[in-house]
Amino acid sequence: MTDLAIQQALGANSVTDIVVSSDSEEVLRIASSFNRVIALARPIEISDDDSPAVDYVRHSLEVMEKLYGKIYDAIVILQPSSPLRHAGDIDKTVELLAAHPEADSAVSVVKVDHMVHPVKLKLMKGDELLPWLEEEKGRFAAQDLPDIYVRNCAVYATWTATIPNRNDVIGWRSVGYLMQPETSVDINTMLDFEFAEYLFLKQKTQ
Repeated sequence: MTDLAIQQALGANSVTDIVVSSDSEEVLRIASSFNRVIALARPIEISDDDSPAVDYVRHSLEVMEKLYGKIYDAIVILQPSSPLRHAGDIDKTVELLAAHPEADSAVSVVKVDHMVHPVKLKLMKGDELLPWLEEEKGRFAAQDLPDIYVRNCAVYATWTATIPNRNDVIGWRSVGYLMQPETSVDINTMLDFEFAEYLFLKQKTQ
């Protein structure tokens, strides 16, 4: 999926330089096979599963400035686990950030399906269902519930000026770029992978 993320970045007009940061030799090998792509070995101390993304962003920015003299106003993070986004989604998220200089970041989001709407979420005490956040109060249909959105992990665009002082790449104020469910699959399980593969092959035949 690394190659798909690279191809999407290459297709985005708003992306000037592409850096693939990883501690995986295989990922770095794939990155090195592309022109315009810098394969950057990620230090082991920021490569744990629980290492925050802002750590490898800071490292990448430091290396790009030190080795290439590059200083950026903004950066974009593309996770390989979101293989169905398009280059246009990247550009539109960056455009949204540019339109909101007061924001810390622009992130891609997807509308939450009404089946998993927060109002419908429950706790179980024994066999008894109890409301988690609030009572449904008869609001069973989608039209009875307010629209709720969640980050789909496909595109993160953020200003670099405040990154040295942040604990994350999102910051305190974000704006959201809406993507459709069919391009918003975030792969965390084998079921996610199989669903993404189905949608990917379906898109290729259309």
